[in-house]
Amino acid sequence: MRALLVMSALLVSAPHAFAQWTPQNPGSENVSVVGHVPLGGRMTVTDMELEQELHRPYAYVGRASILEEGPKGMDIIDLSNPSAPNVLLRWRLEDQDLHMNRGGMDVKYFKWEDRYYVVQSFEFGQGPNTDLGAVVFDVTGLPDPEQVKEVTRIRVPEYPGGFHNIFIYKHSNGRPLLLTTVRTGKAHVYDLVEIVNGNVDGALAGEIPVPEVTGRSARATSYHDLYAAYHPDTGEDRFYGGGTGGYYVFDISDLKEPELRISLVGVSGVDWGHTFTPSPDGRYVVAEAEYQYAPLRIFDLELALKGDRTVIREPISAWTADWKNLVHNHEVRWPYVFVSGYLDGLQVFTLEDPLNPRTVGYYDTYIGPPTHEWISVINGAFGVDVRNEDGLIAVSDMTTGFWTFRMDGFDGWDGASYGVPDISSVQKWDDAAQ
Repeated sequence: MRALLVMSALLVSAPHAFAQWTPQNPGSENVSVVGHVPLGGRMTVTDMELEQELHRPYAYVGRASILEEGPKGMDIIDLSNPSAPNVLLRWRLEDQDLHMNRGGMDVKYFKWEDRYYVVQSFEFGQGPNTDLGAVVFDVTGLPDPEQVKEVTRIRVPEYPGGFHNIFIYKHSNGRPLLLTTVRTGKAHVYDLVEIVNGNVDGALAGEIPVPEVTGRSARATSYHDLYAAYHPDTGEDRFYGGGTGGYYVFDISDLKEPELRISLVGVSGVDWGHTFTPSPDGRYVVAEAEYQYAPLRIFDLELALKGDRTVIREPISAWTADWKNLVHNHEVRWPYVFVSGYLDGLQVFTLEDPLNPRTVGYYDTYIGPPTHEWISVINGAFGVDVRNEDGLIAVSDMTTGFWTFRMDGFDGWDGASYGVPDISSVQKWDDAAQ
């Protein structure tokens, strides 16, 4: 009888999110498509970023040639009519045919002195711009595409290959910082004020090393993904990096002397860390490793934050949409985690109970075949972002283009509404202090 009562309760409380997936019904009932615009090309769409202020309804999408010839640059999309996204500008790097393998990868925006800027990262393995890390644009004049102006280019001739990933962070010193991957042994930190003022050569404000990994030289190590957040309980600026060996947390309050705080290494099944994002209070982290069958692992850093240990090896739980696949990127709006899951599309799960992650919504943006030329289970949803002001969810799909969604009951996010610090990847550009 007790077992029957438990089963009955589960059936009654089961959300519509778990209705049977079909090509004709590719999403849960609580997730609705707001708008969609195809961008053209197979596997030519990469990461994306939403501006956060409602009076600036713009999205930025990187364009690259992942497997075949495609555009190398950036698309700017107007979301003033959310149901009909409109491409305002298709910016392309010069000499398109001379650039091979990749192109525009990650894209982020920032605000400084009432002007808005976008940084589009680039990654080329060969061709005329192997030293190109990023192009910086002034986009203050949108929606007029003629007012989008290239400000400068960041080059790293000593580290060919460009910036695979970037993150823009407002440091507790008030300066906007550009965190970038480079091809060997470290992450770069650039002062964006220096860059927009024309002092590109003097903009490097610090370097964050990849800790020593047994059996690998420093030149054979690198970060793959980057995140930073201010933690008011300790007054620390913390860097979260996934890369060779696992995942690392640094105190970067002093950019000249970054201090390693926590290492997540020796984790079963993780030789290489990918996206790595903390909860607003820094206790929990969501960690990705990009290979088939890999789940998102959830770690509890409490003992390390208390000073009882410096190395964490065991996750407390894990989540996956489909064990046969893998996810690519995620955004944390605690307790929700918004996932761009390649073949599984947009996925949303909750960490309300970190020991028991639970899927609460999904929508499959790509129902075609996977590719077999690279990692065999990719194609589909690549990037994901959330507009905190109103809860708009956006996904960039490698083949089908740009999508926006709403999820029932999620009308925006701020930490106070969920009883946590108001900290996410969204930066508070207009606040005098963190």
